Amino acid sequence: MNIPGDLKYSETHEWIRLKGNKAKIGITDYAQSELGDIVYVELPEVGDEFGQGDELAMIDSAKTTAQIYALVGLRVIAVNGNLADKPELVNSDPYGEGYMMEVEVADPSQVGALMDATAYKDYVESSGGD
Repeated sequence: MNIPGDLKYSETHEWIRLKGNKAKIGITDYAQSELGDIVYVELPEVGDEFGQGDELAMIDSAKTTAQIYALVGLRVIAVNGNLADKPELVNSDPYGEGYMMEVEVADPSQVGALMDATAYKDYVESSGGD
Protein backbone atom coordinates (compact mmCIF):
# COMPACT_ATOMS: atom_id res chain seq x y z
CA MET A 1 0.00 0.00 0.00
CA ASN A 2 1.46 3.34 -1.10
CA ILE A 3 1.15 6.15 1.49
CA PRO A 4 3.30 9.18 0.56
CA GLY A 5 4.76 11.02 3.53
CA ASP A 6 4.12 14.53 2.20
CA LEU A 7 0.31 14.25 2.28
CA LYS A 8 -2.39 14.46 4.95
CA TYR A 9 -5.17 11.88 5.11
CA SER A 10 -8.75 11.45 6.32
CA GLU A 11 -10.64 8.53 7.82
CA THR A 12 -12.74 8.51 4.63
CA HIS A 13 -9.56 7.83 2.59
CA GLU A 14 -9.05 11.18 0.86
CA TRP A 15 -5.65 12.88 0.70
CA ILE A 16 -4.60 16.53 0.45
CA ARG A 17 -1.28 18.04 -0.66
CA LEU A 18 -1.13 21.59 0.69
CA LYS A 19 1.17 24.30 -0.70
CA GLY A 20 0.44 27.67 0.88
CA ASN A 21 -3.33 28.04 0.73
CA LYS A 22 -3.70 25.92 -2.43
CA ALA A 23 -3.95 22.14 -2.51
CA LYS A 24 -4.55 19.08 -4.65
CA ILE A 25 -7.05 16.48 -3.46
CA GLY A 26 -7.66 12.85 -4.37
CA ILE A 27 -8.34 9.41 -2.93
CA THR A 28 -5.74 7.12 -1.43
CA ASP A 29 -4.17 4.05 -2.95
CA TYR A 30 -6.04 1.99 -0.36
CA ALA A 31 -9.37 3.55 -1.39
CA GLN A 32 -8.87 2.94 -5.09
CA SER A 33 -7.88 -0.68 -4.44
CA GLU A 34 -11.01 -1.23 -2.35
CA LEU A 35 -13.22 0.36 -5.02
CA GLY A 36 -11.81 -1.73 -7.86
CA ASP A 37 -11.94 -0.56 -11.47
CA ILE A 38 -13.09 3.06 -11.52
CA VAL A 39 -15.41 3.76 -14.45
CA TYR A 40 -16.64 7.32 -13.80
CA VAL A 41 -15.70 10.33 -11.68
CA GLU A 42 -18.17 13.17 -11.07
CA LEU A 43 -16.33 16.34 -10.07
CA PRO A 44 -17.63 19.71 -8.87
CA GLU A 45 -17.57 22.89 -10.94
CA VAL A 46 -14.73 25.39 -10.75
CA GLY A 47 -15.77 28.09 -8.29
CA ASP A 48 -17.90 25.77 -6.14
CA GLU A 49 -17.35 26.20 -2.39
CA PHE A 50 -17.61 23.46 0.23
CA GLY A 51 -17.45 23.29 4.00
CA GLN A 52 -15.40 20.69 5.82
CA GLY A 53 -17.23 17.34 5.59
CA ASP A 54 -19.44 18.32 2.64
CA GLU A 55 -19.84 15.87 -0.23
CA LEU A 56 -17.39 17.04 -2.88
CA ALA A 57 -17.39 14.45 -5.67
CA MET A 58 -18.54 10.94 -6.55
CA ILE A 59 -16.74 7.90 -7.93
CA ASP A 60 -18.41 4.98 -9.69
CA SER A 61 -16.51 1.72 -9.82
CA ALA A 62 -17.28 -1.77 -10.98
CA LYS A 63 -18.13 -2.60 -7.35
CA THR A 64 -19.90 0.46 -5.92
CA THR A 65 -20.41 4.21 -5.81
CA ALA A 66 -18.38 6.22 -3.31
CA GLN A 67 -18.65 9.80 -2.13
CA ILE A 68 -15.60 12.03 -1.75
CA TYR A 69 -15.76 14.53 1.10
CA ALA A 70 -14.12 17.92 1.62
CA LEU A 71 -11.30 17.51 4.12
CA VAL A 72 -11.36 21.24 4.87
CA GLY A 73 -13.36 24.29 3.85
CA LEU A 74 -12.42 25.02 0.25
CA ARG A 75 -13.16 26.57 -3.13
CA VAL A 76 -12.52 24.57 -6.31
CA ILE A 77 -10.04 26.34 -8.60
CA ALA A 78 -9.46 23.52 -11.15
CA VAL A 79 -10.61 19.98 -11.80
CA ASN A 80 -8.66 17.15 -13.39
CA GLY A 81 -10.31 17.08 -16.82
CA ASN A 82 -8.36 13.94 -17.78
CA LEU A 83 -10.63 11.90 -15.51
CA ALA A 84 -13.62 12.43 -17.83
CA ASP A 85 -12.02 10.25 -20.52
CA LYS A 86 -9.64 8.25 -18.32
CA PRO A 87 -11.19 7.63 -14.88
CA GLU A 88 -8.84 4.66 -14.54
CA LEU A 89 -6.04 7.16 -13.78
CA VAL A 90 -7.38 7.14 -10.22
CA ASN A 91 -6.52 3.42 -10.09
CA SER A 92 -3.13 3.62 -11.78
CA ASP A 93 -1.79 6.86 -10.23
CA PRO A 94 -3.99 8.05 -7.33
CA TYR A 95 -1.39 10.54 -6.02
CA GLY A 96 -0.31 11.89 -9.42
CA GLU A 97 -2.26 11.92 -12.68
CA GLY A 98 -5.32 10.53 -10.87
CA TYR A 99 -5.78 13.49 -8.50
CA MET A 100 -9.33 14.91 -8.44
CA MET A 101 -9.02 18.68 -8.20
CA GLU A 102 -7.08 21.73 -7.14
CA VAL A 103 -8.58 23.90 -4.44
CA GLU A 104 -8.04 27.03 -2.45
CA VAL A 105 -8.17 26.18 1.25
CA ALA A 106 -10.18 28.58 3.42
CA ASP A 107 -8.24 27.84 6.62
CA PRO A 108 -4.93 25.99 6.04
CA SER A 109 -4.67 25.27 9.79
CA GLN A 110 -7.53 22.73 9.36
CA VAL A 111 -5.12 20.53 7.42
CA GLY A 112 -3.03 20.07 10.57
CA ALA A 113 -5.86 18.11 12.20
CA LEU A 114 -5.69 15.42 9.50
CA MET A 115 -3.63 12.23 9.78
CA ASP A 116 -0.02 12.08 8.64
CA ALA A 117 1.20 9.03 6.69
CA THR A 118 2.11 7.01 9.81
CA ALA A 119 -1.24 7.65 11.49
CA TYR A 120 -3.12 6.85 8.28
CA LYS A 121 -1.21 3.58 7.82
CA ASP A 122 -2.03 2.63 11.42
CA TYR A 123 -5.68 3.60 10.87
CA VAL A 124 -6.01 1.44 7.73
CA GLU A 125 -4.29 -1.53 9.38
CA SER A 126 -6.46 -1.29 12.51
CA SER A 127 -9.66 -1.04 10.45
CA GLY A 128 -8.96 -4.24 8.54
CA GLY A 129 -6.97 -2.92 5.59
CA ASP A 130 -3.64 -4.39 4.61
